[in-house]
Amino acid sequence: MPDPCFHIVLVAPEIPQNTGTVGRLCVCTGARLHLVKPLGFLLDEAHIRRAGLDYWQYLDLKVHDTWEALLDEAGPDARLWFASTKGGSSVYQTRFTPGNWLVFGNEGSGLPPPFYERYRNRLCVIPMPGEHARSHNLANAVSIVLYEGLRQTGIV
Repeated sequence: MPDPCFHIVLVAPEIPQNTGTVGRLCVCTGARLHLVKPLGFLLDEAHIRRAGLDYWQYLDLKVHDTWEALLDEAGPDARLWFASTKGGSSVYQTRFTPGNWLVFGNEGSGLPPPFYERYRNRLCVIPMPGEHARSHNLANAVSIVLYEGLRQTGIV
């Protein structure tokens, strides 16, 4: 497969429908999907297939046993960005470049707690002006951040 425009990383995703939707998004945009175990579902579940529909066979997918295994594959020069409600700068102030790794935590607890300190200068947030906003659905958050990266880089 050709080099992906972006790498989408889901750390310990829990809901198969969200992962299926993100997989479909990756196929539609030319992004590579990375899943970091543990997964809250089996990859052959009907929910993933249904959300991915006939796209799943075209998905550029890598599954990693650990975060460290993902970092080994990414290499020391990988530029990682972490989307979180605890992020510092807005996703719209973040400067994305092709090949960036866009990292998302899981639906229940977000990113692993050590990430907030380890990657504090790489955290970005999706602004949520709604009075009762807590967080976006994972698949929606990935869509927002990925398409902002695609817009900035002129891919779309």
